[in-house]
Amino acid sequence: MIELNLPPYPCKIKRDKDKTLIFDDLRRRYVALTPEEWVRQHFVAYLIGQKGFPRGLIGNEISLVLNKCNRRCDTIVYDRTGNPLCIAEYKAPHIEITQKTFDQIVRYNFVLQVKYLFVSNGLSHYCCRIDYTNNSYTFLPDIPAYSDL
Repeated sequence: MIELNLPPYPCKIKRDKDKTLIFDDLRRRYVALTPEEWVRQHFVAYLIGQKGFPRGLIGNEISLVLNKCNRRCDTIVYDRTGNPLCIAEYKAPHIEITQKTFDQIVRYNFVLQVKYLFVSNGLSHYCCRIDYTNNSYTFLPDIPAYSDL
């Protein structure tokens, strides 16, 4: 897999027949190692290890219903009362992050109404803070520590 603009972490990778799998500590199982999954696992490890996000308040591949269709959020971070606080959307490193990517995460946010949106392809990372009072958003220069959210 490609080197990312994220700290390395001790990932567990194995082969099963013709598939390469990576262990997802949050889902507690091995999942197919796709380029997007490589980004997800590194980004979540970054949130936990570098930004102090509590492992128990993060979920990967969380289902939600949007316009009567089932969708899956790549990662949701919850606050300490169990309410969604952040959504993360990942793309493979070779996929450019475009307006379409932000449109996708904003659609998920119609349902979840979180305060922070994270978008990453493993090479470029974006963080927006949503201000519902003023109907605006601000791009932050870095992903904040969990304690600053």
